[in-house]
Amino acid sequence: MSESNNALARAPRDDTAPDGLGVQLAAMPLRAMLTIRGDFADAGFVSAVEAVSGCTMPDVRKATFAGNNSLLWMSPDELMLFGDYAKADDLVAALNEKAAGSHMLAVNVSDARAVFKVSGAKARYALAKGAPVDFAQGSFGTGDLRRTRIATVATGIVMTAEDPDTFEVFCFRSYGTYLWNWLISACDENALSDLG
Repeated sequence: MSESNNALARAPRDDTAPDGLGVQLAAMPLRAMLTIRGDFADAGFVSAVEAVSGCTMPDVRKATFAGNNSLLWMSPDELMLFGDYAKADDLVAALNEKAAGSHMLAVNVSDARAVFKVSGAKARYALAKGAPVDFAQGSFGTGDLRRTRIATVATGIVMTAEDPDTFEVFCFRSYGTYLWNWLISACDENALSDLG
């Protein structure tokens, strides 16, 4: 993998969100991101993905977690594996080795996306301002995933924890600055003051 400018993975100028936000907002450091395509009905494919990731196969619009890895359902034949950035190429090689004989594609796309963490009691409200998703408790919980848009930007949103509610939002890196600035605006304490 080529040497990447780690600053591109973080917020513009620095990775510190301003004071006065109604939620906690952070730009996440680089991580491995692998696009994995294959037949989910193929036992060899499923076995390889689970062995390499340590995660179980996620259901539709779900994510599963194991240590630093998370496995996200992206479409009926596509998964995204998040893991340690330095191990991205090793993960691709391991998938190709374990899935030998199965129709599969694993590609390192680690440098393609920016990831932001949005957490706190009002995180659901902030995200609901820009995404047509039901974020209500009981409708969206830990492990839930949506591919959607926030303020016209194609994004993925996964809930990684509850109490406090914690979400990771990812988008193509070229939209990272725009989405970061939108999230700062949406998370402004004054804009969230009359909500729940």
